[in-house]
Amino acid sequence: MTNVIIVNFKSYEEGTGRRGFELARTCEKVSLDSNVDVIVCPPLVHLGQYADELSIPVYAQHVDAAAAGSHTGHITPMSVKEGGGQGTLVNHSERRMRIADIERAVVECKRVDISTVVCTNSVRVSKACASLSPTYIAIEPPELIGGDIPVTKAKPEVISGAVEAIKSVNKEIEVLCGAGIKTGRDVRKAIELGSSGVLIASGVVKSKDPEKTMLDLMSGVS
Repeated sequence: MTNVIIVNFKSYEEGTGRRGFELARTCEKVSLDSNVDVIVCPPLVHLGQYADELSIPVYAQHVDAAAAGSHTGHITPMSVKEGGGQGTLVNHSERRMRIADIERAVVECKRVDISTVVCTNSVRVSKACASLSPTYIAIEPPELIGGDIPVTKAKPEVISGAVEAIKSVNKEIEVLCGAGIKTGRDVRKAIELGSSGVLIASGVVKSKDPEKTMLDLMSGVS
């Protein structure tokens, strides 16, 4: 997918239970109405329900570097696949992993045929992760996550630099960006800087009017 919006519900109250599913339905509606690709990442306990009832892709928020087996409490790529998930976030800033574990997770996700969105915090780390050939790499400076200043304004050079570094290793990887993204203007700037889309959380999940917010975000794609 190109020009994609990934909505990470995290563990926000607004993204859990009935409210979370209503939000997912909103994401589905605006995606179908506008023909813009939207992926939702609900809390893991809801993944199967969302996958069964939604027509848009549902990704896990995290997987562990573990294959199926005696790994009590671990989230395996196989369990995500069998639960209906089409992909997963890996190494989110709130769920950091060692590079060896990122590699193992990506390899196992490829084995079971689900997509990977490897999150990174710098151009250097982005280039290192490009050698693992995930589906997407999402660059997010951690100090801007959840803030009011978008990465596209605070550190545009990080996006363009990450795109250049990643593509120099593997041209097939789609690059996303996140941190402070809240408006269609932010999305448009991200795409101008070479991104294929955005990874967003609180800007949508905690919005007082998620549908209006999503439509505004999508205006930056067209």
